[in-house]
Amino acid sequence: MTSAPAIPHVVGVLGGGRMGAGIAHAFLTKGATVIVVERDHEAAAGAQGRVADAVTKSAARGTLNETPEEAMTRFSTSTDYTSFIHCGLVVEAVPEDYDLKVTALKAVEDHLSADAYLASNTSSLSVTGLANHLRRPANFVGLHFFNPVPASTLIEVVLAKETSPELAEAAKSWTEALGKTAVVVNDAPGFASSRLGVAIALEAMRMVEEGVASAEDIDAAMVLGYKHPTGPLKTTDIVGLDVRLGIAEYLHSTLGDRFAPPQILRDKVARGELGRKTGKGFFDWND
Repeated sequence: MTSAPAIPHVVGVLGGGRMGAGIAHAFLTKGATVIVVERDHEAAAGAQGRVADAVTKSAARGTLNETPEEAMTRFSTSTDYTSFIHCGLVVEAVPEDYDLKVTALKAVEDHLSADAYLASNTSSLSVTGLANHLRRPANFVGLHFFNPVPASTLIEVVLAKETSPELAEAAKSWTEALGKTAVVVNDAPGFASSRLGVAIALEAMRMVEEGVASAEDIDAAMVLGYKHPTGPLKTTDIVGLDVRLGIAEYLHSTLGDRFAPPQILRDKVARGELGRKTGKGFFDWND
């Protein structure tokens, strides 16, 4: 299988969790050679398993134009940032913590060629703010993939103040080559998707808190009445209540009280009810 011209020949992903593995899978199944760098060998082995499983599922769905074994020959994991040296693009997919992302992005940039591109998968943090810590901000862009990456048809391309026009066009081409649609936004807190999605989810949480309706009925109203594929509370469970809380706190600090996290969200996170990944959030996932 030959790669599409718009896809960089070698793509790196920093972080091989659910999102990072999904991003790696997206580029791998379109012909790129993909390298995932993780913090240690155990995490790298986990990333290997997640990507291999996703590739196998693609083959079962008939969306892979080669065997899983052939695809996986172009995939590798590492714990060494020097593995990014030949990458034309590296996508950072570490947890949504500003200082962690700054440290990670600077370390990646130190191992890239001068003409390589660097992207962050941040869902809400300032892309311009992250770019200000880099030596080559013109080569940096936000690529906000959505969970689950294989099923999602959207990538939010977030332009920092210094993102070059060439990179902006390239990012749109990559998105199209991945079989997805690009929504291009200028850098602002929460961009377009997180800002709107979190606003709806926080109001849904307040409605549960106030006893207006059950989580099931609130979600049903949005699914049946507004044709949302998944209601805001089930989406919160899928994303992770801790992740949603972090985004809400950031938006609260930048956009004001309308994004103040409801107490019900803080209480659930404190109890470890983080959604699907822990088996309980606004819904029970153990059934």
